[in-house]
Amino acid sequence: MKNLPFAAQTPVSVGRVGLMARDGNRVADYYKALLGLTELRRSGNVIALGVGEREILEIEGSAALREDDPRSAGLFHTAFLLPARADLARWTRFAIDNRIPVDGASDHSVSEAVYLTDPEGNGVEIYADRPRENWTFDGGSVRMGTEALNIPNLLDELIVGDPEWKGAPDNTVIGHVHLRVGDVADAERWWNDAQRFDTMLHYGGQAVFLSSGGYHHHIGANSWRSSGAGPREADRTGLGFVELLSKNASAESASRDPWGSEIRVIPAA
Repeated sequence: MKNLPFAAQTPVSVGRVGLMARDGNRVADYYKALLGLTELRRSGNVIALGVGEREILEIEGSAALREDDPRSAGLFHTAFLLPARADLARWTRFAIDNRIPVDGASDHSVSEAVYLTDPEGNGVEIYADRPRENWTFDGGSVRMGTEALNIPNLLDELIVGDPEWKGAPDNTVIGHVHLRVGDVADAERWWNDAQRFDTMLHYGGQAVFLSSGGYHHHIGANSWRSSGAGPREADRTGLGFVELLSKNASAESASRDPWGSEIRVIPAA
């Protein structure tokens, strides 16, 4: 698809995220209402959601799963990248008007973001990037900060007669995935070696941001609450898989990070 954000034009990008849920229907309904994602496929206990005809989120339900432990390795948040700042402004107005609970809203210099939590405790980020030419680089590192989002300024993006939020535009993508890991240095080495991702920023000693092709980050990894965590337990809710689209891959493959999180790679169309 043309006109995808820069995050999806790099040699490797995020295609889909898979979630494991105790109540798959409830979780799917949340993302449909929150972002206007469309149900594109349903097979047994698996529901695939997306924009246009492109899947970006797969939810597998099983009542036998145990609740995710936020101190374990796994998913910190899935970040849905809207194509333009005006789209984020429309969604923010929609969230205010509908009293959607949010956890926070931040200006990260390279992007503006709103944070939420889905019904089963999975972190959600909805964000828009600033133009790449406005990002600041120190050598090979991108400069990212965390300041309060100026919501009035964001809403000023909307003009009289601006259309209301009607759901995520067709060129919405998952811009990045942020993972919980047991050791940030081990995570960095794995992503550098196994996926050839570049380190874009160290955030203290407990977070690292990595990417392909100069994006600010396709993958974040932190140990803020999960330091020392061992392998992820397979019968927990939360992360099912991260799927990467690679322009360099000739065949599908799958591997696991040091904590057992499944990382799939498929050839980019």
